[in-house]
Amino acid sequence: MASDISWDLYRSFLGVLREGSLSGAARALGITQPTAGRHIAALEEVLGTALFTRSQAGLMPTEVAAGLRAYAEAMESTAAALERAATGHGEDVRGVVRISASEVIGVEVLPPILARLRERNPELKVELVVTNQVQDLLRREADIAVRMMRPRQEQLVARRVGQITLGLHAHNDYLARHGTPRNAGELARHSIIGYDRPTPFLRSASKSFQGVTRDTFSLRADSDLAQLALIRCGAGIGVCQIALARRDAALTRVLPRAFSFQLETWVTMHEDLRHSPRCRATFDALVEGLEGYAA
Repeated sequence: MASDISWDLYRSFLGVLREGSLSGAARALGITQPTAGRHIAALEEVLGTALFTRSQAGLMPTEVAAGLRAYAEAMESTAAALERAATGHGEDVRGVVRISASEVIGVEVLPPILARLRERNPELKVELVVTNQVQDLLRREADIAVRMMRPRQEQLVARRVGQITLGLHAHNDYLARHGTPRNAGELARHSIIGYDRPTPFLRSASKSFQGVTRDTFSLRADSDLAQLALIRCGAGIGVCQIALARRDAALTRVLPRAFSFQLETWVTMHEDLRHSPRCRATFDALVEGLEGYAA
């Protein structure tokens, strides 16, 4: 087996995996469909195995292809990190920095912080990855991450920015229609907004909300943004960050003494990036902005 397989072949391989067809991969990658087809054929020849089978739904990955996906994605992440490092070389704050943050933080909190950062550093380009999954900084899936837990890896530079408090909230229109619960017993008679599938984090957080299970929720969504939208439209009572709710006079906190949970919040990056001007400026801007938000 050749050891110098071109990255372009793996790039097309990932494109077909994600899009399900040669035409879709070609559009996503900015190449022609015949080129994508040649890349797949060349990779299959070098590896000595079929990677896709044709079906009515498109190209279906074989078991081998499914097993290779994680490795190809790791290559993609490394190539992107290499490109970001190369474009950010020098003393000026320029090039690309990739930031990972949870749904609510990424959509509701970071935009004005990033806008100010770009105003100060117009040659800086920002990639914002909004996901509740923890991105692997050691594998350079992101340069900087805002995390709701203390980082454990020794190779990471981390700064604690404070605690973000969560509490139950409802829109004033909902409370006007259904009343405000005075205790946990009355809460059971209300429309409660919550998760569909529990995660390790949710199982840990549920210790602070004794008696609350999936069956408690009348409206279920695994997206924090969907839950927030349901609260804002008056669909029921759900969990919202206190600092975020304060921005909206139409939201009222419910049972503050009975329901409260703190998220310890950190800004983290790989220690190898501490001397990168683009990463240092971004790291400092995130710390400053989030300290103000979490205060």
